[in-house]
Amino acid sequence: MNRIIGNPNCLPTILAASNFTGGLGLIDASPYQGSGPRVGQTGYGATNTFFRQIRNLILDTTQLPANFSATGIHWPTAQTTSLQNIVFNMNAANGTLHQGVFVEEGSGGFMTDLVFNGGQYGFNVGNQQFTTRNLTFNNVDTAINQLWDWGWTYKSISINNCRVGLNMSAGGPSAVNVGSITLFDSEINNTPIGIVTARTGDSEPDSAGSLYLENVKLNNVGVAVLGPNGTYLAGSFGPSVISAWADGHRYLPQGPHEERGHIAPSKRPAELLDAQGKYYERSKPQYGSVPSSQILSARDAGATGDGDTDDTDALRAAILKAQIESRILFLDAGYYKVTGTIYVPPGSKIVGEALASVILASGEYFNDIDAPKVVVQIAQPGEQGTVELSDLIFSTQGQQKGAILVEYNLASYGAEPAGLWDVHTRIGGFAGSNLQVEQCEKTPNVTITADNLVEDCIAAYMSIHVTKFGTGLYMENNWLWTADHDLDDATNNNTQLTIYAGRGLYIESMRGALWLYGTAVEHHVKYEYQFVDTRNIFMGQIQTETAYYQPNPDATIPFPPNPALNDPVFTPSTNSSVNAADGWGLRIVRSNNILGYGVGLYSFFDNYSTDCSAVGAGARCQTRILSIEGDRNTYDVGLYNLNTVGATQMVTRDGVDLASNDWELWVKLVKG
Repeated sequence: MNRIIGNPNCLPTILAASNFTGGLGLIDASPYQGSGPRVGQTGYGATNTFFRQIRNLILDTTQLPANFSATGIHWPTAQTTSLQNIVFNMNAANGTLHQGVFVEEGSGGFMTDLVFNGGQYGFNVGNQQFTTRNLTFNNVDTAINQLWDWGWTYKSISINNCRVGLNMSAGGPSAVNVGSITLFDSEINNTPIGIVTARTGDSEPDSAGSLYLENVKLNNVGVAVLGPNGTYLAGSFGPSVISAWADGHRYLPQGPHEERGHIAPSKRPAELLDAQGKYYERSKPQYGSVPSSQILSARDAGATGDGDTDDTDALRAAILKAQIESRILFLDAGYYKVTGTIYVPPGSKIVGEALASVILASGEYFNDIDAPKVVVQIAQPGEQGTVELSDLIFSTQGQQKGAILVEYNLASYGAEPAGLWDVHTRIGGFAGSNLQVEQCEKTPNVTITADNLVEDCIAAYMSIHVTKFGTGLYMENNWLWTADHDLDDATNNNTQLTIYAGRGLYIESMRGALWLYGTAVEHHVKYEYQFVDTRNIFMGQIQTETAYYQPNPDATIPFPPNPALNDPVFTPSTNSSVNAADGWGLRIVRSNNILGYGVGLYSFFDNYSTDCSAVGAGARCQTRILSIEGDRNTYDVGLYNLNTVGATQMVTRDGVDLASNDWELWVKLVKG
């Protein structure tokens, strides 16, 4: 867990001297190795580079010559990583080779509040998926150069006085490298070419190069979208707005078809919008103006955080004291072992330290699979107000069959909703969890049943539950992870694990008004995301991975279905022999106004074998991965740039498979 944090009130500058000869970037998150087992590769393995933060800096390469290949940040990272509040100042002379952020691999991730001045590229990036918002590019040759992706979400982007706004033509029409781009609530000004694409009517792969634009303002843009053979969308020399425009495969109730042109924009619920009609957004508070007297240390209040002492009572008292005194509770780095529910009242503000502040559920109180208990309860049903939680991790220790890590009951109706920034659930795979190689190593060669399943590895009942009473919740950069491998493995081999956590993120808010920016949910038994009887939910690039061990065992064990929680019932597909009792990536039931601007649902493994997701394997790791249910009680569901891996069927509606991976839908709207 590594962080570089500058003073938010006066950003420090890292200045490259004129004789700078360093590696790839003023800051390099994973340097290439010159020797050893990873020679020629990034040092940490990009898809396993977790828990990194950089914020509040100015990175300046202006003293370096324009023809020097200078990089601000090299950032090949994965989940629980973020860049925030950083200014990149680069040489803007003709022929400049400077770049702000360089990403060539990984599985991210989230970035926000970045400014790029000058340079060849502001963003020169490729990654499986990312959510990026509030990025400003001034006088850059090419603001964004998209090297590759499966799905990338850009929101609140401002491109000013550049030559090209977004170049997504990598690979050309015969080998398009970019899966999909979603760009909305953004503007392009005084830039001759807005977007360059390689997609054509016969480009390969057939579904690659998908582009969706919504509420994009243009001013003095010669060509809005330029294809290999000419203009796809004309620009405007005066102010204009692209209400909604799509290029790719699309699914409507009438069936699938190709789309290139203007389409009807999303129906945007007023509850999700700011005063300008954009989707509401809010950066993680940093409390730079709060005096130290208004901060209460959990350690000073009596908690130990040593991972051994029972901190339940001390933590309860510290949270209550901070709330009563209108102070911010600082949860010093440590493992706070709790054996009972921790109640967080309205008005609370709790901040962790260096992504190393962990509330660790332990003991018999959380260990009844038939009577689950909440570890951290945010308000009680009926309570109103707001809370702010940031940089916290909620985990379990050993067998915790009935642990619901977070329950959100708060009704937050104010101008600023409640927020969870960099709040994660981490189940197993770390020292002290008692859920490591020694206890829970994978056993793919053993047929697992309810009789021989390792019960010590039943580690959580649910990660986060937004109840019927909860409303007005803003979530940003949250990773709900059941460990698939041991990060603290003594052999340093990232040995794979089999750990059972029943459910991921369950939302049944009656009023809704939830924002999910850059969230990911992975490796739970029954589902990753489930929305039931809810409405008005915004998602900006969600990402899932189903459990690597399934179908050995499948999703019917070890957790019995709970009708009170609307658990899914698993049935075989009518048109596939692949096991259908694998957990859902996303399940939407009797809900409306569910809007996903980038959705990545992945199934890489079948009983720990990746043969099923290999190129040419035919997407056969599991049958189904996205379910929309509820007949006419489910409507106004808009999912843009849906990407799936390893699933035979991409979309299932009320038990009927609508779209197979043979056609690979990348842009779709589903409306009931």
